[in-house]
Amino acid sequence: MGLFERYLSVWVGLAIISGIALGSLAPQMFAAIAGIEYAHVNLVIAVLIWLMIYPMMVQIDFSSLKDVGKKPKGLALTLIINWLVKPFTMAVLGWLFFKGLFADWVDPQTASEYIAGMILLGVAPCTAMVFVWSQLTQGDANYTLVQVSINDIIMIFAFAPIAGMLLGVTDITVPWDTLFLSVVLYVLIPLVAGALTRKKLDNGDDHSRLNQFLATMKPWSIIGLLATVVLLFGFQSETILHKPQAIVLIAIPLLIQTYGIFAIAYFVAKQLKLPHNVAAPACMIGTSNFFELAVAVAISLFGLHSGAALTTVVGVLVEVPVMLSLVWFANRTRHWFA
Repeated sequence: MGLFERYLSVWVGLAIISGIALGSLAPQMFAAIAGIEYAHVNLVIAVLIWLMIYPMMVQIDFSSLKDVGKKPKGLALTLIINWLVKPFTMAVLGWLFFKGLFADWVDPQTASEYIAGMILLGVAPCTAMVFVWSQLTQGDANYTLVQVSINDIIMIFAFAPIAGMLLGVTDITVPWDTLFLSVVLYVLIPLVAGALTRKKLDNGDDHSRLNQFLATMKPWSIIGLLATVVLLFGFQSETILHKPQAIVLIAIPLLIQTYGIFAIAYFVAKQLKLPHNVAAPACMIGTSNFFELAVAVAISLFGLHSGAALTTVVGVLVEVPVMLSLVWFANRTRHWFA
């Protein structure tokens, strides 16, 4: 583990604090950055998210798909959780809390935007950070690669239809052109670019040029992640400072969703008698979110200062410490599995 991965929560925490402080001290700068957009896509955020996603996509080896049938139970578990369970439980929890339990504290328009942000998080299974979670739980690296590869392919075709359906069910107008554009920008193009880069650099079993390229790109990926966090919390600093209760209200269903999905997946993995190095990454992939995509789509659909964007930002705030706690739990319960 490198220094960044080992102290991930510290770096993200410092980026969050820096973003809130800078957003409060220099609101004009953040307003200027917010204005740099085209077709409802903020270009600065788009570049930073590309810096994060592209190196991760280069790591994906689609030749690993030939091994898809070797551990079918773990793969089936993750795919069912990612595409048939998590998006719908997230939508139900959003509706339950913001149209029901918290209805007196949140106006209807804001409540709808919070639900939209939760749905976008729920429909975006983790791609980038899952390699970190898998490594921290001593997961099977090849298996994780297969999982990520298949999820990315499915995401190209399933993200927009499922997100559009659930947003429609919750009575939110869906700008389909923007939704499809976001999938192309943040999933399809980086995936194709990553595959082409890998093909050009990878020489058989040597991987030396590929590894050198990934080592060169890693600092830029880290800069992209931390700069994105700074900007997102800077854009939302006024809301965070003046309405801290909104952060708490959003965090509650997100925490229930994350721990609940992990509990379901971990229980099923144990019943299926999966080995721990397959069960742990399978559950991590099904639990965590591709928050980079969710953030980008929320900004494109609803705007930088919307409740949907705030919800995805809170998703970033919640995800890192929660996932690290689940890593700890998975490592402490290794003896539960064969």
